[in-house]
Amino acid sequence: MSALATLTHSSTVTFEEEEREIKTTVVARLDAATDVVLLTLAAADGSELPAWRPGAHIDVLLSNGITRQYSLCSDPDDRSSYTIGVLNAPASRGGSRYVHESLHVGTSLTIRGPRNHFELVDAQRYVFIAGGIGITPIAAMLREVENAGKPWMLYYGGRTVSSMALREELESLGDRVSIWPEDTAGFMDLATILGSPDEDTVVYTCGPEPLLAAIEKICDARWPEGSLHYERFAAKAIEGATDTAFEVELAKSGRRITVPADKSVLETLGENGVHILSSCGEGTCGTCETPVLEGEVDHRDSVLTKDEQSRNDCMMVCVSRSKCPLLVLDV
Repeated sequence: MSALATLTHSSTVTFEEEEREIKTTVVARLDAATDVVLLTLAAADGSELPAWRPGAHIDVLLSNGITRQYSLCSDPDDRSSYTIGVLNAPASRGGSRYVHESLHVGTSLTIRGPRNHFELVDAQRYVFIAGGIGITPIAAMLREVENAGKPWMLYYGGRTVSSMALREELESLGDRVSIWPEDTAGFMDLATILGSPDEDTVVYTCGPEPLLAAIEKICDARWPEGSLHYERFAAKAIEGATDTAFEVELAKSGRRITVPADKSVLETLGENGVHILSSCGEGTCGTCETPVLEGEVDHRDSVLTKDEQSRNDCMMVCVSRSKCPLLVLDV
């Protein structure tokens, strides 16, 4: 396979494979930066792990009952292990703290996936913008486009130099990498970085919500439609949304269920004996993606692109609702 072909290669992963639980063991742990650890996981039985491409993440089922999603940042061609980066975020809901305090070499860990809602598309040129731990999916993408011989630039921001994981590896790639520690360099100059829109260039970004919101605003105003690709770690704010009741029809049984204004589709289906696998509960991980056959979805997720949302062929049932009286789901 040529280097270029790796950009357009898409591993075929079935729904059943995405949701299969895999027993793994932590085989390496590295303190990669201030409050950031890199964990390397291998299958407990020594088998190969499922195939993945840059942008993919896995669900990590922690023994304290919490499930969290972490981007893969290792080599996709090495299926003997996965590597994830985890930031110990003070404002988190407990997952990252548990990882930092409780996961060590030899710890058993159950995972699901990988799944990919942040796929790397083929383009002539790439601009990567990462903020903090958002460097993890970007790093895997960067290696792939470098191997393919494609032009690229990386802009990587963090609180301090010491907080920026993978910095030394990335800086070794030369002047195509621009490091922006906020304490000495200030915030990234997004207006300049994104000041020259190009139809042959795509922008990939991952990081905290203020960074993504600023990039999205600039790209929506200046760049060709479809240029921007992003992955959010937290749900995007939805302004002016109102919740009303509607019906969902389950196409496989013909059954109709009313979703009340104060409950989600996911919650309502579960109360009626229809269980759809979910994880984040806030529309960021894509676990509960459900095919839609008829109706207009009120998309409130932070996973699908605007183009994907406009197709009305799927929805994240944990947060999204309906703009019409009836949605027909392929369930």
